[in-house]
Formats: sequence, C-alpha cells, structure tokens
Amino acid sequence: MKAPVVASSAFADTSPLYDDASRALAQKLAAMDLETDESLHDVSRVGARLASLGLYAYLRKVDTRHLCVIREHLAFHSPLADAVFAVQGLCMNPLIRADRRDVLDAMERGEKIGGFALTEPGAGSDVASMRTTARRDGSTWILNGHKTLISNVGIAHHFVVFANANPEAGKKGISAFLVPADAHGVELSRIELSGDHPLGRITLSDCRLPADALVGQEGQGLSLALGTLGIFRTTVGAAALGMAWRALEESVAHVNRREQFGQKLAELQLVQAKIADMATELTAARFLVASAAYHNEVTTTSSDAARRSENGRRASMAKMTATESAQRIIDHAVQLHGGMGVAIGTKVEELYREIRPLRIYEGATDVLKLIIAQSILKNRS
Repeated sequence: MKAPVVASSAFADTSPLYDDASRALAQKLAAMDLETDESLHDVSRVGARLASLGLYAYLRKVDTRHLCVIREHLAFHSPLADAVFAVQGLCMNPLIRADRRDVLDAMERGEKIGGFALTEPGAGSDVASMRTTARRDGSTWILNGHKTLISNVGIAHHFVVFANANPEAGKKGISAFLVPADAHGVELSRIELSGDHPLGRITLSDCRLPADALVGQEGQGLSLALGTLGIFRTTVGAAALGMAWRALEESVAHVNRREQFGQKLAELQLVQAKIADMATELTAARFLVASAAYHNEVTTTSSDAARRSENGRRASMAKMTATESAQRIIDHAVQLHGGMGVAIGTKVEELYREIRPLRIYEGATDVLKLIIAQSILKNRS
C-alpha cells in the first residue's frame, strides 16, 4: 500500500527556518511519484534516475537547507536513493571547492557517479591516522593503500581518494586525488550488507595517476574532507528524519487497521502514548536539524572562527539527536507492528535495518558528543 505523503507535514512546524525556495522544493518533491518509481529502488538505475529528476543540480549549489529537504523526502521513500544521492554529493563537494567543472558537469548530468574514499581499516573517526600514501614520480602520482566501507563501490565511475603525500608532515600532508574506478592498480571488492547498498573496499597497488588527478592543492586534503563532512553532517540528520517520518506514517496506518481485543489498536491508550512519543520526538529533532541548516546558510561566508565552531556544534547536535531519535521512533514502529515488524518485506523492517548505520557514519554518536562538549568547554574556559 502506498504510504500517505503530505508535503506540509514535514515542514509545517519548521517552516520559519526554511526559505521560500526550500518550501517550494518540498512541494515539488511531494508532487513527484517517488513511491512507485522502481528505479529509485534499483541499485543499477538509481544514480541515473536521480540525475534525470534534476536533483544533482542541488548538490552543485550546496545549500544545506535544500539538501536537507531532498534527503528527508528521498529517505522517506527509498533509503537507497538517499544514500546514493548523498555520496554523489560527498564526491562533488571537494571537486566544487577545487573548481573541477569538467568532472562536475558530467556528475550533474548523471553520466558519472562518484565515491568518497576516506575511511581505512585503521582510520575511521581518526582520519589523521590514515596510511594510504601518494608519492610523486616525475609528472605522475603513485598511490598505495587500502580504503574500506566506501559507498558506491560497484556503481561509481571514480572516487575522491584521500592519501598522505608527505607522511613526515602528518595530517598536513593529506591530499585528495581523483581516481577512476577502472584505473590500473585499483581493485574493488564488495562488502555484503543486510540491505542492497553498494559498499566495498578499494585497494590501491602502485596506482599511477596524472598530475591533474590532484584535487586542489597538495596538503589540502584534510581541509577538503572535513569541510565536506561538515556540510553533509546536518543532512544525515535530515535523512534520519525521513526514515522516522515514514515509520510514524506506517505506524499510524497500521494501528488504525489492526484490531485486537475487540477494538482497533489506535483505541488503546498505551498505543496512543507511543504514537504521541514518536510524533513529539520527530518534531523536536526536525527543529534541531532545521536550525543547523538555517545557521549554516546564513553564516556560511563568515570569517569568524567562533561562529564556524558554533555551526559545527549545531550540526553535531542535529545529526546526533536526529539519528538517535529516529532509531527510537523506528523501534517503536516495529513494536507496534508486532511480529510483522521483523518480517522481511515490510517497510518498518527495512527501516530498522537502514537507520542503524546513520548513527555511525559521518560522525559516530560518541564522537559527536566529544565534539559538542569540547566546543562548549573551550568557549567557557
């Protein structure tokens, strides 16, 4: 059964924090038939379909509010589509900062799908400890190392790969490189997940690249990586909201249909209390995400370090709260569905699998707590 979708229900309470263009975009997305669009659930077609819908153009504009609107709607219908869209954005952002228009044009048209290769087996949250290296050899670069848990492996045409071009300089030597998926010395292997997401490993063995493979300046890699993650961290919260929103809608429909003990589940006070908790937590998390997105846009050109730090704290709070809240909301939805809540093929079971990774990637909850606390304590010292 097609889930009910009312665009205003996602943004009615947070509309003062979104601009007119963001609200118009929400209405535009709600008018699209995203629910029955099979290509959005097909890993081999979803990348091109997102381009044909014109959504990659918003990645090029890098407006956090727009990206939050898109991710909440995509995640409501298809967590797969949301994930592919987000990783395309992660790859595009360093290229935007380096003004690589030739590649960006192809990505916006959907002719090229990208990946963001930062994580390593021994360097997850501790990005600065990466071991992948890049060394000059005449006019070329040679990369060696391993990347893991990289999204879009299997469908990406290229990756922005982060490697240390000057290990003696520590994190200041980290640089970014544009690496074709089919380049000599690149080996890709898939990591199987409970869901149908393209995720895998990248092994670089004397991968030789031309000089222009360097994205931006040598030593600029960590800045490019953290700047990109800073932008998209808030949008992860929006994606979590989309899944939680869908779980709430599914639950409301279910309890109004299902009868037990001679009455509908919706008539039981304990069920009503759970629905109230779900709706309230979703609304509260929406305000936090909307606030982070708003402040990121209105102060994006600020040179004030304190203001940028404050925005980073807001983004961390929004991502942490939204993902943790969404996990609880979806868990409530599974409980309300009873045995069918864990049956493969039901929407809430899918959401239960899909929400868990969001509490880890682009800032695990425990790491975000440290970022938030350190930011507050630093400003009070």
